[in-house]
Amino acid sequence: MKATNKVEFEQIVIRGCGLDVHKETVVATVAGEGIKEETRTYETFTSSLKDLKRWLRYKKVTHVAMESTGVYWKPVFNILGEHFEILLVNARHIKNVPGRKTDKKDSQWICKLLMSGLLKGSFVPPEQIRELRDLSRYKTKLTQQAAAEKNRIQRILEDANIKLSSVLSDTTGVVATKLIDGIIEGRKDLDRLIAENYHGKLRASKELLKKALEGRVTEHHKFMLRQIKTTLSYLEGQIDLLEKEMDKKLEDHNEQLELLQTIPGVGKDGAKSIIAEIGTDMTVFPDEKHLASWAGMSPGSNESAGKKKVPGQGKGTNT
Repeated sequence: MKATNKVEFEQIVIRGCGLDVHKETVVATVAGEGIKEETRTYETFTSSLKDLKRWLRYKKVTHVAMESTGVYWKPVFNILGEHFEILLVNARHIKNVPGRKTDKKDSQWICKLLMSGLLKGSFVPPEQIRELRDLSRYKTKLTQQAAAEKNRIQRILEDANIKLSSVLSDTTGVVATKLIDGIIEGRKDLDRLIAENYHGKLRASKELLKKALEGRVTEHHKFMLRQIKTTLSYLEGQIDLLEKEMDKKLEDHNEQLELLQTIPGVGKDGAKSIIAEIGTDMTVFPDEKHLASWAGMSPGSNESAGKKKVPGQGKGTNT
């Protein structure tokens, strides 16, 4: 059998560590000048990760590399980030050669690529920006839930043949809300209910509003509307709390918020979301193309034998 030659890489990093991170374990391989290559496995409990940190400091490791898969890298990054230069690497950039795959071999391969300077770390925003992003994305989720609840109210009204959506442009406005509250309360004096809430800016006449409110409202409809409005009120309260917490974290970024709002189509909420996603330090991106790529806004390049394949758009970063 012909002997295979072992490929050696030029060493760039003096002492480094490659981490293969999983939900319950972290496999770490250290190598470098003056130390023997060694692999250890640690649990992902905080106490175990602190043991890993102490071991790496004992070995005088300066650089650590790991994959940015899932969310399991985050606690490892938070605990080790203060003491080592950490490279969070796209899993596609460190794909191992085919063959027998083990956690130990993966960590050794990551370590070898790190030591050779062949890895490029992803941009990880500062902790304050990461916290702001959590708030922003959670607010978006709750806003979507609130919109779903508003649509659910409309479906209940249609089931009761209440035609407010046909005569009012905004069924979530003040007038529509008060009329719906009157329906839930079981009010039969529609003329008085309409008179109490009518104003001249409404396009629909009082007579048309009365026709729209004359439906078949059952106790079931009233119960469902009450429950949905209670849920909607809770969601709106939570969204308000998230807004206030975001404002606290953005107190030092008022200038950037104002500048972003000078962009046509970008309002205050949009400016907050932009800062939450990309931060305020643009020096971490060489140019606008790198920023667009990091945010998943530009397609990849896939060419083979002179033929370009149509790539799919990336999903953006999870860091």
